[in-house]
Amino acid sequence: MPKPGKLFNADKGRCEMKEIFNGPEAHLEFLSAADLTLSSTVSPNYSFPNEEVLLFNLGEAVSCRVEGTDYPMEHFDVLYVPLGMGFQVTHQGEGEGHLYVYRAAGDEVYPVFHSRFEDAKKNDERIRHLNRKVVYKMFDVSEGANKLMAGYTFYEDYTRAWQPHNHTDQEEVYSFIEGDGAMSVYEDDEHQTFVTSVGVGDHVTIPVLNYHPVFSHDSPLCFIWCIAGERYWVGDKNTDFMKGDKEKITT
Repeated sequence: MPKPGKLFNADKGRCEMKEIFNGPEAHLEFLSAADLTLSSTVSPNYSFPNEEVLLFNLGEAVSCRVEGTDYPMEHFDVLYVPLGMGFQVTHQGEGEGHLYVYRAAGDEVYPVFHSRFEDAKKNDERIRHLNRKVVYKMFDVSEGANKLMAGYTFYEDYTRAWQPHNHTDQEEVYSFIEGDGAMSVYEDDEHQTFVTSVGVGDHVTIPVLNYHPVFSHDSPLCFIWCIAGERYWVGDKNTDFMKGDKEKITT
């Protein structure tokens, strides 16, 4: 029996993918990011032929289908989608589904990987404790990928990054998702000209060889860090970073 037609209006669309930054405008070589929101609907099938993808779920629970398999994603879960594979997100809640979509160019296909935040919080191998801050390595070197690594950093109030560090072979973005603070990105002390307030929804790109300290104010602060390049976390490569007793660190 034929099904009846239905009326929809473009102004009341329920799914939107918005590019946050891409290409030379971000002063990055590999890394791009987009914002995906949806309300009680199924997204189109998204595919990036030459890029691998990390999805960070910042809203209500969703389900993401990759190659015929459904991955239920709770708040703060992360899903790695291999190079060129399509993904489709379903959200059935009353509120809004909200994901950040990070991408980087690559040439090899690695397995899908679902990183659950509730599991990461119980796994000491994924947690690094620093002075008044905690790092969760949600997608680490133990997972296969071309260039991507990512996680969360949680600051207590009135906390600063110490010591400043930069990278010779990694570019990065910090995406702020809780609280407010400030961030500086600079090549050296003489050229420390980029200092900005940051809050929820802000993304700061970090090209190679730039120091990038973050400061929280009178409330806790949380941000996603997403790396494209050589795959290591600074504190694992250089243990001086964990001690906080060096003026600056370069990796």
